[in-house]
This record gives sequence, structure tokens and C-alpha cells, in this order.
Amino acid sequence: MKYLIDAQLPYLLAEVLRQRHFDVLHTDDLPDRERTGDQYIRLLAAKESRIVVTKDTDFQDSYLLQKVPPKLLLLTTGNIKNRKLLDLFRATIDEIDTLFAHHCFIELTNEAYLIHE
Repeated sequence: MKYLIDAQLPYLLAEVLRQRHFDVLHTDDLPDRERTGDQYIRLLAAKESRIVVTKDTDFQDSYLLQKVPPKLLLLTTGNIKNRKLLDLFRATIDEIDTLFAHHCFIELTNEAYLIHE
């Protein structure tokens, strides 16, 4: 699977996923960097079949109303330290990636992941 990480998440998250051989873009990799608009992210995710990784519930709303982006990983971890966030991804991303073969909307909390459909 391919991922697109939203601006409010650390760039180091993209590096962690790349080390695990995932195809990852962070908004800092895009021309407008952290100023990249949500609409551009939605369109790029649809065009390149990328899963949007975000804490921004606006993406949840657009997914539920319009199925855009086509796949969404919503983080509802609250304000946690980057180290804890990275550890959470290291522990769950392989299984979450596998689940995206059959599901389109997954929520990652501090304790678990939830499949929404």
C-alpha cells in the first residue's frame, strides 16, 4: 500500500514507514509542504491510490460523505509524544497495511485500531 501523511504528523513517521519499505509521501515532500491544502491531498490520494494518514477529522467527514479520500487511516491518539506515536506505528502498521486490502477506513487509537465500514 501507498501512504500520504498529513502535515500535523511528524516527518519522522514517513521515515519510519520507508525503513519498512512502504511507499510514503509526507506533505513536506510536496511543493507547498505544510501549506498543502486538504483538497489537494484528497485529489493526490485518489490519483495515486494513497491512504491518507491524518489526525484531521475533516478527512473523516469527506470520506463518510463522498468516499474521498478513497482510503483513510485516522489517528485518534490525542496529543502524544512523537516517540510514542512512532512506537505505535512500528507495532501496528504491518497488520493495518494488511487490513487495507479489504477495508477503506481504519482508526488508530492509543490502544487499538478500529475498522469502520
